[in-house]
Amino acid sequence: MAYTRAKIADLVDGKIDHDTLHQMLSTPKDPGRFVTYMEILQDRVPWDDRIVLPLGPKLYIVQRKDNKQWKIRCECGHDFCDWRQNWKLFAKVHVRDTQQKLEEIYPRLMAQTSTWQVLREYYCPECGTLHDVEAPTPWYPVIRDFEPDIDTFYKDWLGLAVPERAEAA
Repeated sequence: MAYTRAKIADLVDGKIDHDTLHQMLSTPKDPGRFVTYMEILQDRVPWDDRIVLPLGPKLYIVQRKDNKQWKIRCECGHDFCDWRQNWKLFAKVHVRDTQQKLEEIYPRLMAQTSTWQVLREYYCPECGTLHDVEAPTPWYPVIRDFEPDIDTFYKDWLGLAVPERAEAA
């Protein structure tokens, strides 16, 4: 079953009804859904560079028009880094590593113990959008969510041509 552009936009906006959402999740994807999804996302960003893959709400891998390099970009237009790097290393980070900082968001006596677990909040340095939160032990390195195999995804899963890319200078 193919879904309308309006229905896919409702999905992106979190306004889709429960029954349709369940049906979308439990049935095979229609062939054009990814392309429609990407068009909807592209129409909503303030820049013209092509979205190659969304990494999360307001965070994308994009193909720059000027040099074909792939970058990780916030919706506001801020480029974090090359798409193969961990964007979190280029973000503004707020670490909740004391009981006082943890109790800003958790009720007293319900926060984790800061010597056992901290919260790391990763923000866009340009617009301040919160892109991710981790809850590791204090000594644990920055977590990389995943490293997408874009070539396989486009060619083998979607049957589409992989967007051109130039190596970073």
